[in-house]
Formats: sequence, structure tokens, C-alpha cells
Amino acid sequence: MKKYLNKWYTWVLLVIVFIIIISSLGSSKNVEVKPEIQKETEQQNIDQNNNSYTETKSDEVKQPANPISTITPKEETPVSTKSVQQPVKQDGYKVVSIVDGDTIKVNINGTTETLRIIGLDTPETLDPRKPVQCFGKEASNKAKELLSGKTVVLEADSTQGELDKYGRLLRYVFVDGTDYGKYMIANGYAHEYTYKIPYKYQTEYKSAQKSAETNKLGFWSPNSCNGNTTSSVTTTTTTVTPTTTGEYYTSSYSTSKYYYPKSCDGWKSLNAKYLKSFNTVEELLKVYPSRTISPSC
Repeated sequence: MKKYLNKWYTWVLLVIVFIIIISSLGSSKNVEVKPEIQKETEQQNIDQNNNSYTETKSDEVKQPANPISTITPKEETPVSTKSVQQPVKQDGYKVVSIVDGDTIKVNINGTTETLRIIGLDTPETLDPRKPVQCFGKEASNKAKELLSGKTVVLEADSTQGELDKYGRLLRYVFVDGTDYGKYMIANGYAHEYTYKIPYKYQTEYKSAQKSAETNKLGFWSPNSCNGNTTSSVTTTTTTVTPTTTGEYYTSSYSTSKYYYPKSCDGWKSLNAKYLKSFNTVEELLKVYPSRTISPSC
């Protein structure tokens, strides 16, 4: 044995054997450990499955076995029952006639429509319930001047509706680029007028009226209505005092029969337009030979 131990290769062989033995022991330990790891892994999987099963059961308790679909149907857009509003501005309508300063007739698609202009009120000229009001004729004539035969632009106002209580269309009127209503108010032919609800151009129209009033334009002038258009138009009768240079008087009217001396007051009732005077009765009879002295004289 000593003989072999002294050989170097014997030691090498022993070392190799030792290494093999050590490796075998390590391999055996790994084989033993692996089942433990696998067992632990399997246990974890079982736990996870149990948890999943528990959660699934819990969900099943909360929800019905055959849940009914809860999809909410789309809500339908309600259809408006109101009449469709016409476009705000409408171009190219021919004015057929002028009723008065705030009402006109317009040809719309071949139909003549009566149109009440929004935001203004002119003195009355045709209302059978009222006498002709101060400056009514002037306002009506100005409307004819501005609108007769013209092609106008109409504008609706959703705040005022389509028709007034008399069935007239409610519109603003623009002619040659000018707001007719504002023009009439600004120049004293119309009052600003609000019917219950403020309208689109109310601020502008009120400002136009204030300007006309300040500058005494149209019916705001003290020489016309002094702002009071509700009064009726009064016809001023001018009394002509005949010239009393003659001594005898008669009327040139064809049916007249008498003449009057100056001292007889009957001549004063004769129409001044036909009154004729003469210095002597002879001059009078020379021109009007059929005249006789008035019985009242």
C-alpha cells in the first residue's frame, strides 16, 4: 500500500474520486430539495385556485344566474310641434302699397301680405275708431316716398312672433340699406313702440326717438304737434275781413240775387271769395243788373 501511496498518480486518482463523491452528494441533495419546492409551488397554486373560486362564488351570489340586459335605449330627440321659423332676413320683396306709416302690403312669393313694422307707431290716418291724428298724413306721405314700388329686405324677430293679433306679419323693413323704422323715428314721423316684450332693436329705436325729440324734428316741433300726436287734426278756418272801401256790396256767385248797402250788416255774411264792392248803386247795377236790394235791409 505504501508503494502505491508514494506514486503521484495515486493522489491524483484519490482527488478525482473525492470530487466525484462530493458531486454525487450535492446532486442527491438537489434531488431531495426539488420535490419540496414543487410541493410548495403546488400548494400556492391550490391557494390561488381556492381564492379565485371564492371570488367567483361571491360574484355569483351578487349577480343573478341569468342577468337581464340593462342596456338603456337611446333617447329620441323630441320633434318640435311649433311651426318652423322663417329665416331671420328675407331679401327681395316688392312693396305693393302703403297703408300708413307703420303698415304696408308686400308681395311674398306671389301673395300680397299685410305687414306691421316692428318697433314704431305712426299717427293714425285710417283707423275708423279715431280721427286723423296730428302728423298722420305727413308720416303716411313719407312712407310712400321711401317705400312705394321699392324692393325691400324683411327681418323677423323671434321675440315678437310671426303675426300680431290682427294676423299681420311682424317684420323689420330695410330699404336701400336703411332701417326704415329707425329712420322714421329719428326724423319725427313715428314714435318708438314696444308691444309687451322688448324687441331686437329697441335700444337703437329709443335712442333715435330721444334725438328727434331733442332736435324738435317732425311732430316734436312746436310748430306741428309739439310731440302730442294723439290730438286730431284741426282745420284752421281763416276769417277774411273784406275791405270796406265801397258803399254797396253783392256776391259774384251765379245764384246771388241781392245787394247790400254798407249800413246793412247782411253783406258781412257773404263769402269773402265772392264779395264785390261798389261806390255807388249805379256801378253795381251796371255790372249786375238783375240784383235787387236785400229784404233784410
